[in-house]
Amino acid sequence: MSALELPRPLINQLLHYAQTNPKHEVCGLISSKNGTALRCYPVANAKSPQCRYAMDKSELAQTLRQIDDQGEELLAIFHSHPVTPPQPSASEIAEDQYPDIMKLIISLDTAGVLEMAAFFTRSGKIEPVELTLAH
Repeated sequence: MSALELPRPLINQLLHYAQTNPKHEVCGLISSKNGTALRCYPVANAKSPQCRYAMDKSELAQTLRQIDDQGEELLAIFHSHPVTPPQPSASEIAEDQYPDIMKLIISLDTAGVLEMAAFFTRSGKIEPVELTLAH
């Protein structure tokens, strides 16, 4: 997948969630149905939320079941960067356990303009994904 189309309500949910916790890295999942992005599912951050993220394993498993129960599919994993651009860190790339799942980073360090970037991290390399707004 070289492009990701997100509906405005979903973008607003993601941005709002990141803004409600501006000093912490928030994280979660984005679901889809028939290739269309649908919802964000926040998942608790089990790491040092000021500078790292790792989804709580039991909450992650529960959320994946919920997505499946809704007849949806996992589309992407998202998290925020409170003080850095929307690019994955070296540790995020090295520790990625889901290389075939798209990642989305929301950056709050943008002087009033929120930024998002989507990508895959495969074989230690970043493969950018174009983000577009669904009409």
